[in-house]
Amino acid sequence: QVQLVESGGGLVQAGGSLRLSCAASTRTFSSYTMGWFRQAPGKEREFVATISRTGSTYYRDSVKDRFTISRDNAKNTVYLQMNSLKPEDTALYYCAARWWVLTMDAQDFGSWGQGTQVTVSS
Repeated sequence: QVQLVESGGGLVQAGGSLRLSCAASTRTFSSYTMGWFRQAPGKEREFVATISRTGSTYYRDSVKDRFTISRDNAKNTVYLQMNSLKPEDTALYYCAARWWVLTMDAQDFGSWGQGTQVTVSS
């Protein structure tokens, strides 16, 4: 398994921006599909974005055009740039890793970080 450590969460006003980072402890980072998920209090965990080994990206509809996922294989890090944040984006954000296969299903990801809290005030 890969150890993942998220950072970059915090409190921001609606309309603001945050950039989340997730550092992975593996020498084969470039072979992993990386994903971001989130879970709000009282709600189920939901897919946010994923990036494949080759850089293909996919997003949930509600964050398209506001969030951008990217990766830096030299730094073993995946990012989530979040712009135009809304109160409904408030959640605990998790980074996840899946070897090789592109997927958006949380059940397919075998490694998870501890999460970083994002709170958007109105």
